[in-house]
Amino acid sequence: MTDFNAPRTPPKLTSLSAWQALTAHHEQHRGQHLHELFASDPGRGERLSAEAAGWYLDYSKQRITDDTLRLLLQLAEQCGVSERIAAMFRGDAINTTEHRAALHTALRAPTGTQILVDGVDVVPEVHAMLRRMAAFADAVRSGAWRGHSGKRIRTVINIGIGGSDLGPVMAYEALRHYSQRDLQCRFVSNVDATALVEATRDLDAGETLFIVCSKTFTTLETLTNAHAARAWCVAQLGSDAAVARHFVAVSTNAEGVAQFGIAPEHMFGFWDWVGGRYSMDSAIGLSLMVAIGPVQFGDMLAGFRAMDEHFKNTPLAQNLPVLMGLLAVWNTNFLGAQTQAVLPYAQYLSRFPAYLQQLTMESNGKHMTLTGARVNYATSAIVWGEPGTNGQHSFYQLLHQGTSTVPCDFIGFCQTLNPLEPDASGSDSQHNLLMANFFAQTEALAFGKSLQQVLSEGADPSVAPHRTFEGNRPSSSLLAERLSPHSLGALVALYEHSVFTQGVVWNIDPFDQWGVELGKVLAGTTAKELAAVDAPQLAHDSSTNALMRRYRQLRKEMG
Repeated sequence: MTDFNAPRTPPKLTSLSAWQALTAHHEQHRGQHLHELFASDPGRGERLSAEAAGWYLDYSKQRITDDTLRLLLQLAEQCGVSERIAAMFRGDAINTTEHRAALHTALRAPTGTQILVDGVDVVPEVHAMLRRMAAFADAVRSGAWRGHSGKRIRTVINIGIGGSDLGPVMAYEALRHYSQRDLQCRFVSNVDATALVEATRDLDAGETLFIVCSKTFTTLETLTNAHAARAWCVAQLGSDAAVARHFVAVSTNAEGVAQFGIAPEHMFGFWDWVGGRYSMDSAIGLSLMVAIGPVQFGDMLAGFRAMDEHFKNTPLAQNLPVLMGLLAVWNTNFLGAQTQAVLPYAQYLSRFPAYLQQLTMESNGKHMTLTGARVNYATSAIVWGEPGTNGQHSFYQLLHQGTSTVPCDFIGFCQTLNPLEPDASGSDSQHNLLMANFFAQTEALAFGKSLQQVLSEGADPSVAPHRTFEGNRPSSSLLAERLSPHSLGALVALYEHSVFTQGVVWNIDPFDQWGVELGKVLAGTTAKELAAVDAPQLAHDSSTNALMRRYRQLRKEMG
């Protein structure tokens, strides 16, 4: 068994033979256009594809050849991707800087599976927590859980931040079609009071349930919002005793939860081997389970599990997460792409790009290798995006004719969950229009439009250059039958494992997030200085000092 905490000095990534071969390969083929690749290989579109867990990946419009793919797979082998996959599923302490496992896959392991962490099988604990969550969700959904004044709960507000917010809100929006419509969910994360005020403005506290999500129950933003929500609830209902019927916690800090006024039996825990951005299928997803019910939540876990099994057991050359991860490495380190656009052609996935921002950039936005050496290559693209077709009337101009190469992931579904009146052929014309845009955009990005084509259409020669598209813009397409709990779970797991694959190649720890800590520590000191009655002695830089003094002065003048 590999000890990932043992001292070691693996070869530098850029000195690996596969990396050097990829560098030479890129130099040799840098001028090659997707036009040529498709013209020379009529079956390219069918051949460069893979399928798993209900998802079909077409990566033929990436700027790669068979040799590119062969060398990327060699790179994966030389970086030990297969070994690291096995180590993660075993529960080895692959989160090296925090000396613990990264075992989010155990959250969706089936009953009877044995996964040991420090000699303890964690799977029974996971399923025991899922049963507790299900019992609570059923009670709220059925109306058996009543508020302090005897009213049925109509609104659930999830209070969290980062992974305690982005995953649940993304999944709730994605699966809203499957939610219980007389029970709404809202989400508060920003410490800006406006977020909580607007979330509660039109609500009756007697019909509102808050789920406070904080592993340590000390997260500043979450606890600030939780205490403000507590005050709002008590003010409306007239008693501190109301807290017990209107607040539950997802945490591991039983003492802090009890001090807040939440009974221990209303605390739902999880484990230190679950990172925040990988936690939406743990108790952090309690609000989602309340919304869609335990059965649908179980279907989502089954989707996660299907992609997990594919990632764990499939050869690298047919492995969807591995292929997507290696393509990201190619685009970032060899094509020089600094960003990646995620473009879901599904309104329900409106929050998916924001979710992937944390998953990708908090995981792989690192500058040190596992051995503490500074990297000499790029890690992690900047992820961004917006649902199609909205983005087409916003930033697609840059995708098509800008000076930056922006690889794109297009995500779509063959069937809509909301069919409108069929057209004369009996099909859903509006969904056909949506997906026509999906397919047309990938084609336009890949092949563009030459000056000769523009002129042949009768364009004014003086304007014609402005109407050309160079094409050769790389993209991948992901298609599933329909958006469902199962397909969403598989999609999230696909990106989780793709991000992991990238981290393995870059020899970084994708499971820590030390970069988040510095600003939090400084904010604690700064908050005390801003709240001080008398002007404090400031010891920051001149810019920060001046900003803080200006803030305090304006606050004083405003009374």
